[in-house]
Amino acid sequence: MVTKINIGLFGFGCVGQGLYDIFTQTDFQAEIIKICVKTRDKPRKIPLHHFTFDKHELLDNPAINTIVELIDDADEAFAIVKEAMLKGKNVVTANKKMIAEHLLELVELQRQNNVSLLYEAAACGSIPIIRNLAEYYDNELLYSVSGIFNGSTNYILTKVIEENMDYNTALKQAQELGFAETNPVLDVGAFDPKYKLCILAAQAYGLIINPQDVFNYGIEQLSTHDIQFAQEKKYKIKLIADVHKVDETHISLSVMPQFIPRGHYLYHIENEYNGVIVEAAFSSKQVFVGKGAGGYPTGSAVLSDISALRYGYQYEYRKMNMPKRIHYTQDELITIYLRYHVPQDIAGIYFEEVNIEYKAREYNYLIGKVRLSNLYALRESYSKRNIFMARMTL
Repeated sequence: MVTKINIGLFGFGCVGQGLYDIFTQTDFQAEIIKICVKTRDKPRKIPLHHFTFDKHELLDNPAINTIVELIDDADEAFAIVKEAMLKGKNVVTANKKMIAEHLLELVELQRQNNVSLLYEAAACGSIPIIRNLAEYYDNELLYSVSGIFNGSTNYILTKVIEENMDYNTALKQAQELGFAETNPVLDVGAFDPKYKLCILAAQAYGLIINPQDVFNYGIEQLSTHDIQFAQEKKYKIKLIADVHKVDETHISLSVMPQFIPRGHYLYHIENEYNGVIVEAAFSSKQVFVGKGAGGYPTGSAVLSDISALRYGYQYEYRKMNMPKRIHYTQDELITIYLRYHVPQDIAGIYFEEVNIEYKAREYNYLIGKVRLSNLYALRESYSKRNIFMARMTL
């Protein structure tokens, strides 16, 4: 139990500033002792004496009992978080890449050092989905957890499709608003939602999965042909992350664009908003909607975790300790739309069933069933092909 929370804050970017502003506007009983940043000459809106450029001023300070990590660099974030936990400090982080890549070791560090590692802000911004999966659904039989997990790509898709904005303009605007990562490929290449999906899968099913083993395909190759197809069919295009049970002992994970029909829960989720659908045996289907990007929404999730430290809250990972184990598989048939231009574009992509084949002067497309393992095996080649793939909603 922590009586007073003294914080060492790493990072003062969009989320760090958002958290600081929230602190100044509330009566929250905690204090930011020092803020560690990397760039010395960057203009900042608070006095310089609040900052340091030496991480050990925070990590070695016995008065600081809580480290809040909000930096971009996943490798440096892991080094900071690991050292903090080894020194007996509680940690709150928003770094989804770091968590997804090191979750097994982080869980063990929490256990060995009897500290808390909380990361609600690492997935879906202001939506409290991690805490709900860890607590509300801890004994529930879950069929799936899916949805829009990336606010920047959803913002870009809204601007490009609904407002006819140029793709690069929409991306730049998302970055200026603090929605997109410093490296935009993390968002538009669907890596960011993949890391989040792995984190949620661990809470939902008790299985830690290496992100490198999960198929992700983003929106970089979206064209006017694909938008036209969607509009003719009255679909919207959303980047969807999905984990679901294939059978009683296997789950499947993937992230890729999906055609969403009118009437679907996610059809009207626009701009930087996220939407998460949880389907369960007893509580049926529940939908969570909220802002998934931006300093204040993400900062509010960080604040929630800091608040939980006041009563010694930890993730218990109860499903990891259940006797019936779940396994990960890519051996699943999925129905996709594949737009291409020449036969070489689809070399190696094996359709086990073709439902629709369309050929025209400007472009062609196929709709049919492909094995997820086949798409995963060819993942390094897609950037060199003039194609776009999207999952069909069944």
